[in-house]
Amino acid sequence: MRVLSFGEILWDVYPDNKYIGGAPLNFAAHFVKQGGSAYMVSALGYDELGQIALNMLENWKIGTDYVTILPEIQTGKCLVTLDESGLPSYDLLRDVAYDHIECKIKDKEFDALYFGTLALRSRNNLNCLSDVIKNNEFKEIFVDINVRPPFYSKESILFAFEHATMMKISDEELPIITKCLFDYDCDYESASKRLSEEFGNLKMIVVTRGENGSFAYDCRSGKSYMSDAKKVDVVSTVGAGDSYSASFMYNYLSGRSIDECLKQASKLSAFVVSKKDAIPDY
Repeated sequence: MRVLSFGEILWDVYPDNKYIGGAPLNFAAHFVKQGGSAYMVSALGYDELGQIALNMLENWKIGTDYVTILPEIQTGKCLVTLDESGLPSYDLLRDVAYDHIECKIKDKEFDALYFGTLALRSRNNLNCLSDVIKNNEFKEIFVDINVRPPFYSKESILFAFEHATMMKISDEELPIITKCLFDYDCDYESASKRLSEEFGNLKMIVVTRGENGSFAYDCRSGKSYMSDAKKVDVVSTVGAGDSYSASFMYNYLSGRSIDECLKQASKLSAFVVSKKDAIPDY
């Protein structure tokens, strides 16, 4: 199974350390760890962080054929500062490498495409991704909406819903989505049904609910599925949603039942939150 993962590669830079991240990268790494094959479509700067990132992708066996190196623009960063109480604040730098993704992919064989909305904050990337979708055939287009205020718009959210066959939304993001698209708030079951009616291309909607488990709605059959969350001692939630997406997609493409997809995705994300790293060994 081969997936194409489009979007940001960035570094979370703390006062005393730095960690590589970006939802599309985390997704790709976990998809490979599941036993699949993943290629990134992104851009890095011609700098130290860019070179380290490229080496890490190669070590994780993520395909880098479509990762562009840009000499004039720095690698993506999110500057993290801590207040006196240790609470973090985040500054996602603008106009960095992943805002300038360049790719020409045509007639390559990929089972699925993955993307989120953060990288769509730039018009360049929206156009680039449109070309990727137009010039290639994917069995599935999996979107993890990944709303990051203020880096989203009604246009980018609509683009995501108009092209996705499978959509993952967190319970924190759901009110933002429903207010943006429908101008009212509703629960995850009602929202899933309304989204299914509004966007006929959708096959599956998955809503992750933290410690309350996860929910899936089969848009074709109208059937709902529920899965409990595995109870663990939480160390860090960074990357948990991305591992969930990777596991769900891998198991779905493998032909497993929706119940099993939910179960395996919940199991992996629980393991990830019990670790410090977003991409731990397993």
